[in-house]
Amino acid sequence: MTILTRRNALVGGAGLMLAGCDRIVASPTVRKVLTLGEKATMSAQRLVTDRNALAPEFTRADLSPSFRVNGTRAPGSADYQRHAAENFANWRLAVGGMVAHPLSLSHAQLRAMPARSQITRHDCVEGWSAIGEWTGVPLALVLRHAGLSANARYVVFHCADDYAGKPYYESIDMVDAFHPQTILAHTMNRQPLSVGHGAPLRLRVERQLGYKQAKYVMRIEAVASLAGIHGGGGGYWEDHRGYQWYAGI
Repeated sequence: MTILTRRNALVGGAGLMLAGCDRIVASPTVRKVLTLGEKATMSAQRLVTDRNALAPEFTRADLSPSFRVNGTRAPGSADYQRHAAENFANWRLAVGGMVAHPLSLSHAQLRAMPARSQITRHDCVEGWSAIGEWTGVPLALVLRHAGLSANARYVVFHCADDYAGKPYYESIDMVDAFHPQTILAHTMNRQPLSVGHGAPLRLRVERQLGYKQAKYVMRIEAVASLAGIHGGGGGYWEDHRGYQWYAGI
């Protein structure tokens, strides 16, 4: 099933442009121009779209026969390897930062919480797409349980993997954090999330490109600013490869 939409066109173009552009993007001048474009794109999208507008959803008949494992296939840290060997029985998600009630949630507790299932298309900047079914806890529900501060502006996802010794992380703003399709997924295609696809927990923020869908989420932090976190760009690819922080499509 092929659906021609503005979303497909944007992603197709992004795949062609980004496939070989790391050295170009590394230029400070190009980064400045991209950042200006990012702010304009984000502002325009926020103005013309309903904050609760949904990404397209599909049926099980549309599921891709295979869903590529991208990025890290298995974090190499001893802690993660131990958790994986224990089937994440003793793993816990920490939720902190600007919250009134910091949380420590087990895998079993997360799976017992009210969940949302959605069949959506994952669009990668490398130019490929796949449709999968995701089930997980709405991020908004977790943030409300934690007593999110009204002064918090971003949610940061700290992950178990790293690249070249640099910690992997991602972040989104409160518009996307409270979007109904933004979930902490523990299940894919009605099976427990595999290690390759981000077990025990991965972010699904369906109105953004694939690199925003952080895998191996270990800790969630509510913050007022991204400036003091790692490189200050809001994510690993943003810090080290000049990718735009806002990847809305």
